[in-house]
Amino acid sequence: MPKFTHQFDTNLYKGSITLNTDRFINNDWVSPIDGQRFEVINPSTGKGITEISVGTSKDVNVAVSAARKAFKTSWGLNVTSSFRANCLLKLADIMSQNVDAIAAIETLDVGTPFTMTRGYLIPEAVETLKYYAGLSGKTHGHTKETNPLKFGYTRREPYGVVAAITPWNTPLRITISKITPALITGNTVVIKPSEFTPLSALLFASFIEEAGIPPGVINIVNGLGETVGNALSRHPDVNLISFTGSTRVGRLIIQASAESNMKKVFLELGGKNPSVIFADVEDDLEEVLAWSERGIFTLSGQMCSAGSRIFVQEQIYNKFVQRFTEIAEKRVVGDPFNAATVQGPAAYKAQRDRVMRYIDTGIQEGAKLVTGGKALGKDGYFIQPTIFTEVAPEMTLFRDESFGPIASIMKFKTEEEVIQLANDTSYGLVGALFTKDLNRAIRMSNAIEAGTVFVNCFNWMEISLPWTGYKQSGWGSEKGEEVLEYYMQVKAVHINLGLKVA
Repeated sequence: MPKFTHQFDTNLYKGSITLNTDRFINNDWVSPIDGQRFEVINPSTGKGITEISVGTSKDVNVAVSAARKAFKTSWGLNVTSSFRANCLLKLADIMSQNVDAIAAIETLDVGTPFTMTRGYLIPEAVETLKYYAGLSGKTHGHTKETNPLKFGYTRREPYGVVAAITPWNTPLRITISKITPALITGNTVVIKPSEFTPLSALLFASFIEEAGIPPGVINIVNGLGETVGNALSRHPDVNLISFTGSTRVGRLIIQASAESNMKKVFLELGGKNPSVIFADVEDDLEEVLAWSERGIFTLSGQMCSAGSRIFVQEQIYNKFVQRFTEIAEKRVVGDPFNAATVQGPAAYKAQRDRVMRYIDTGIQEGAKLVTGGKALGKDGYFIQPTIFTEVAPEMTLFRDESFGPIASIMKFKTEEEVIQLANDTSYGLVGALFTKDLNRAIRMSNAIEAGTVFVNCFNWMEISLPWTGYKQSGWGSEKGEEVLEYYMQVKAVHINLGLKVA
C-alpha cells in the first residue's frame, strides 16, 4: 500500500511522520478500485506533498457496505454505551500522545500556523472525543401516560450509516465534531475528507484499530465532491449525511437526498457575520480590536464564522479604523512553522485566486481599500490582511462570503439602524456585539438573526454549546448535547395490557 513519509525539521516541530494514503475501510488500507490518485499541495510553497487515493462511487459502495455490516453486527444496538464510550476515550488518549504529529501534518497540509493547530485545533478535537464519551448512555426515551389499559414509551435509536463530508479549513477538528456524536449514539460512519486537505484524517485513521473500534465502524474514502460526495448523498444505504461547506454544495446535497432515499441532512454552511461595536467600549478599545482581529483574520479568514462585516458606531469609527489598520499591517504572514507567524496561506491556489477576485471586485464597485489587497511572495498562496471601508449594502463585499482575510468596516449611528444592517444578509451563522450596556447586550442578542451570538468576544467557542445556523447558514446543529438528538430517531411503543380490542 502507498505510504507517505515526511521529515519535519523546524523550530516548532522535529520528527518523521509516515501515513498511508489509500482508502481506510474495515480497519484496513485498500487501494481504490479504479486506481486513481490526486496530488496534495503544500499551500506554503505551492509544491506537491504527496498523492492520495481518489475513490469513485464503487469505493463508496464498498465503504457503505462495511459500515452497514458493522452497524448490524458490532456496533449500533449490539454493544453497550460504555463500550462505545471506552473506544472514544481510548482514541482520545492515543491522539493526546500524538498531538504534535497531528498538528504538524495539518499545518503542512492546510497552512494553518502550528501554534494554532498545536495550541487549539487538535487539542479541541481530543476534548470533543472526551466530551461525547461522557454523554454516552445519557440519551433515553420517556414513559408516557396513555390510558389504564396501555403502556406507552419512547426509545431513541441510531439511524444507521452516517456520511460525514468535511471541509478543508479545519479538517480534523470538524471531522471529529461530526463523527463523535454519530458514534456515541450507535451510528457507523463513512468520512469524505476534502481532497485539498486530507492528510490529518488519514493519520487519524491509523489510530482507530488501536483504540479497539471494530472494523467498519469508521471508514474513509478520499475523492472529489462530484464523485464521492455525490455518491454518498445519493446512496440508498446512507441514512444521514452531515456536511460542512458552501451553501451551493449544500443545495446539491439536499437535491441528491430528495432524489434518492430522502436521507436526513445536516448542513453547516456559510456566513457573512456581523460584528457590532458600540461607542461605550472606547475605554477598552484595544481589547475590542484584539477580538475583532481574531474574528476576521484567524485562519487567514477561512472560517464560516469570520466576522467580515464590522459595524462601528460613529463616535469611535475613525479611531477604530486607524488602530485596526495598524494592527493588520503588523500581522506576521508567512511560514506556518515559524513561531512568530500568525497568518499562513490560503489553503489552496483556487481559494487564493477567489479571494483576490473579491478584492478586485470591491475596488471596482467603489469600496475604499485602506490596506492590504495583494498576494504575497512568489511561492505559496499568501494574502495580505485587507481592510475596506465605504462598503455599501448593495456591494459584493457586503453580500458574499469571501472566506479570506478581508474586513469591511462600516459606520452606524443608532441601535435600530445597525440591527437592520446586521440582519441584511441571507446568512445567519454568527453575530457579535461589543457594549458595556447589559440591557443593550440582551436586546441585540435577541435581535441578531444568527444561531450563535458572541457578546464582548468573538469566536470563543465551547464544545458544550450548540453550533447552529439560521437562514441559509444551515440545518441542524453541531456541538453540545443537543446535537445527539439529531443522530437518533424516536420510536414510540404502544403495549396493550389486556389484549382486548379497544
